[in-house]
Amino acid sequence: MSDFVEGWTLGHTLGEGAYGEVKLVINTTSGEAVAMKMIDLVKHPNARQSVRKETTIHRMLSNPHIIHYFGQRSEATMEYIFLEYAAGGELFDRIEPDIGMPAWEAQKYFKQLVSAVEYLHSRGVAHRDLKPENLLLDEHDNLKVTDFGMATVYRLQGKERCLDKRCGTLPYVAPEVLSRPYHAEPADVWSCGIILVAMLAGELPWDQPLAECPEYLAWKDGKYMSLTPWSKLDNASLSLVRKALHHLPESRYTLKQIKEHRWMLTKIHKDRKLEGNDVLDGNGLNQMCSRNEHKVPRLGLSQPEFPGLEASYTDDMNFEQRAGFSFSQPTDMEDLLLCTQLQTTQYTQNASQNILQKLVRRMTRFFVKSECDNIAKKLVSHLEHEGYTCRISEVGVITVATVDRRKMPLVFKANIVDMDGKILVDFRLSKGCGIEFKRRFVKIKTDLGDLVEKGAVSWPIAVATHSMP
Repeated sequence: MSDFVEGWTLGHTLGEGAYGEVKLVINTTSGEAVAMKMIDLVKHPNARQSVRKETTIHRMLSNPHIIHYFGQRSEATMEYIFLEYAAGGELFDRIEPDIGMPAWEAQKYFKQLVSAVEYLHSRGVAHRDLKPENLLLDEHDNLKVTDFGMATVYRLQGKERCLDKRCGTLPYVAPEVLSRPYHAEPADVWSCGIILVAMLAGELPWDQPLAECPEYLAWKDGKYMSLTPWSKLDNASLSLVRKALHHLPESRYTLKQIKEHRWMLTKIHKDRKLEGNDVLDGNGLNQMCSRNEHKVPRLGLSQPEFPGLEASYTDDMNFEQRAGFSFSQPTDMEDLLLCTQLQTTQYTQNASQNILQKLVRRMTRFFVKSECDNIAKKLVSHLEHEGYTCRISEVGVITVATVDRRKMPLVFKANIVDMDGKILVDFRLSKGCGIEFKRRFVKIKTDLGDLVEKGAVSWPIAVATHSMP
């Protein structure tokens, strides 16, 4: 570690993006952690325009369910953006492939997502890349919308404009985004609907919402009831999804209508299925209701300019250029450790100093048996046998690359860490679909069953000593 500015220590790399990387910055007195997004202007001379647009939008926003923006610093060859560090991980990590998550949990996160997007729209901002990978969780398990690299202002001084930039992530984009100028709000609503399906069913309904896609065509024509993921949804949630994923944007539910749907108003308990009279009013208070609710089972171009902002704010990123990761989340195991207690009152630059830290709760990691030697070689051998391309860095981090079922790039990293005498293998998504990454992780862990230490990973305080070469 080294000082970035007086009183703040520069930590390890948290992530990599289209224009640069993200590092963890820690206050040497309070231990406060901040994510610092770094954009290299030598490698990307045109990136300053994108930074200006992103930070302009960030400065417009202040909401408990949107990642907090702290500020910006400009230098001749580098731009820095300082963002809230979300210690709870990514939403996609809570989604079990082909299963999803408990309905009460999906409802909680979906309500918070709707609240965040409703706030964005009240400020005239469209996110345009809503997906689980861009939804983070704080230390209190509250959802935070992040990554505003594709966001834009669509309403200014009461005047609304149509958008025509084809951007986003294909399985989550609305059909009108791929075909013609579109209105911002229905397009974001569509993405929210896809996220709800992913949370409840653990899979995405289609590769892209086009007539050439048979899964989408079946949905559009109403011939989907026997197909997944729809067969996994109960009547109440399916009713809401039908309204949010109407193929005509003018007929699609608004966020206000979504909030008033019975699935949103019905309290789903952690320890039991939905009861017909367990309904919430607008203030979140229980009230008796005579309605017979269904039971919910436990279930994961350039744009036109507008007045007031300069022409340099246009963005030119496309589907292929956009990295599939969340900027304020870490890549390596060491960066998943959020300091909760120090052995001294301040950080030092002594690399050998042990720091007592707390693991961020995530599910894509496992311990291997302590007698297992050369775990990195064994892991790489297995991955290459399965058709993955692997590369090991000088510090022992394994970068794994492949393509998913949509023939889109999928890149993740495996970091092997000595955790106070126990060997932890930690997987982290770098680019691609989070659910597909989770599905691959589950298979890899199953295949390596003989090497995996039985039992769940212990989440409480642990000591991180070093990464294994």
